[in-house]
Amino acid sequence: MASVTESIAALSLPTTSRFRTSFSRPAVSSYSRRGLPEFKGLKIQSYSLISFASTNSRYPRVSKHSGRVVCEAQETAIDIPAVNDETWQSLVLNADGPVLVEFWAPWCGPCRMIDPVIGELAQQYAGKLKCFKLNTDDSPSIASQYGTRSIPTLMIFLNGEKKDAVIGAVPKTTLSASIERFL
Repeated sequence: MASVTESIAALSLPTTSRFRTSFSRPAVSSYSRRGLPEFKGLKIQSYSLISFASTNSRYPRVSKHSGRVVCEAQETAIDIPAVNDETWQSLVLNADGPVLVEFWAPWCGPCRMIDPVIGELAQQYAGKLKCFKLNTDDSPSIASQYGTRSIPTLMIFLNGEKKDAVIGAVPKTTLSASIERFL
């Protein structure tokens, strides 16, 4: 995303400054000057990878600089506890109160998109709702037992019974409405 944004910003600059890059600015700062919303989730960190001062006496001050895009939102994400074949009975089916289970896989893009939303819901309904994740690659028997054909699938269990299922990466409001019916 940041490389596309930098490319667009670079194309809109005059040709004399098109190839100059500054790694200290945010990747989308040129958008905020145009009145577009500014995205603050990504930033570019710059650091020196190789210094040629010791290896090349001809150019004592030459160093290569590189930058990397860092997502600061990962630091705020909540880690949802995992459930598997061995813990399914005790954590989900024998639980007191409603339980939200996310059926997911590490290679699934929409699953990664909805993960922060599940973390927010876990915080919002702390004490009222238990949230777990089930990796369908590690526990395919449970996924097939409940008819999970696509992921992400979110299921709400109450007293050991499946009460509701939401398929796909849906908005937080849709999930909240489903949860509220069982609280």
